[in-house]
Amino acid sequence: MNPSDRHLRFGWWSLFAFLTLGVVLETLHGFKIGWYLDVDVEMRRLMFTLAHAHGTLLALVNIAAGITLRTVKGFELTSGASRSLIWGSILLPAGFLLGGMIIHDGDPGLGVVLVPAGALLLLYGVGSAARALGKVKS
Repeated sequence: MNPSDRHLRFGWWSLFAFLTLGVVLETLHGFKIGWYLDVDVEMRRLMFTLAHAHGTLLALVNIAAGITLRTVKGFELTSGASRSLIWGSILLPAGFLLGGMIIHDGDPGLGVVLVPAGALLLLYGVGSAARALGKVKS
């Protein structure tokens, strides 16, 4: 599968998944589920909201990468940059989601350690894309 198709498929499926997560969170809120809304689990609510927001945004970033790969002549992403965008888009929201599953006295769970790794992968992928775009001849 070429990188454009990979980013488009990943992006659209991620968008579906994280919009579904948003619907689930709204449902938990609408039914006033204590596991999600009680004051002592405020960290869980924050972590899940961050997972939903970052996942949705990063899905759109991958869709934009796929469209850019298709439409800008001479633009190419290295396989490392392409993989970094996708893995960063998985690890960052997954870290927030896992960090909210089990909380400890108002602190996120161990899963939150995935967030910095995902952020670094995203920085590399986006920086590589920006650099590659800068090299494209108009």
